[in-house]
Order: sequence, then structure tokens, then C-alpha cells
Amino acid sequence: MRKLIITALMAAVALPAAASAQSQGELRRDRHDIHRQQRELDQARRTGDRHDVREERRDVRDARQEYREDLNDRNRRWGRNDWSDWRGRNRGVFARGTWQAPFRYTPFRAGLRISPAYYGPRYFLADPWRYHLPPAAYNQRWVRHYNDLLLVDVRRGIVIDVIRNFYW
Repeated sequence: MRKLIITALMAAVALPAAASAQSQGELRRDRHDIHRQQRELDQARRTGDRHDVREERRDVRDARQEYREDLNDRNRRWGRNDWSDWRGRNRGVFARGTWQAPFRYTPFRAGLRISPAYYGPRYFLADPWRYHLPPAAYNQRWVRHYNDLLLVDVRRGIVIDVIRNFYW
């Protein structure tokens, strides 16, 4: 019985890594396909007629579209609530700690412009992957605000997303 449980736990841990490796492999194959299609397009430009060039351009466009779709599928797997199930099993990671701010709690909402004092570098979440959060895009940062977590566009000061009661 003990061996069965250990085997089941090992499989549960290994499956997400296998799925991630599979998606990386798909992306790698798509990139190779784009390069191959681009070489064929170059060959058609050198030796073919305009119909060959048009067909090869279409193939390159289709290969790039497939790559974008696979990339978006991979990024979509970082669902908004991917962290919530993981949080229930790893409560210590989300412990509140001794975090204090020099301002009062304000319940922010998405779309609101906030002062830079609320999203200064000292409030940035340096390791969103530790909490199973999606990576922030360019000019965006995860910012802690008491027990809430804000995704802020640091260039404009706009709150993009709010996760309430993120920390215990």
C-alpha cells in the first residue's frame, strides 16, 4: 500500500513537468517549422514564379499563426486562479508576516489610477512564480497592498487586476 501511495505521489508531481516539457517541445517544433517555411520562401523567391512565392508566403504566415496560438495556449494555462488551489496546500508560503505600510488600507479596483507611493519598488512582489501567479507583462508589476495583491502598470499607475485576500 505504501509503494502505491508513493508511486501515485511521484506521478502527480511528474505530470505537470511532462506537460510543460510537451508544450516547450511544441513551441520548439513550431519555431523550426517557421524557419523551414522561411527557407522555402527564400528558395521560391530565387527560383520560382510569383504563384510559388505567394503560396510560400501563405505557408510562413500559417506557421507563424500556429506558433502564436501554441504560445497563447501555454500562457492561458497560467489561469487567474491557478494559485488558489495551490494556496490551500501551501499555507505557509502565503503567511502574512510582519508587513506594514506607511498608509491606510484602500480597497482598490481594476482601472483605477493610483499614486506611485502605493507601488514603489519596496512593495513589488519579486517572485510571482513562488505563488503560482502568471508573470507580469512589460511595465507591469505585482504589488502587495496589505492582504491584497495588485497588478499595476508602473508606467501609468493604472491598476490592471486585483486579487483580494491573497495573503492569510
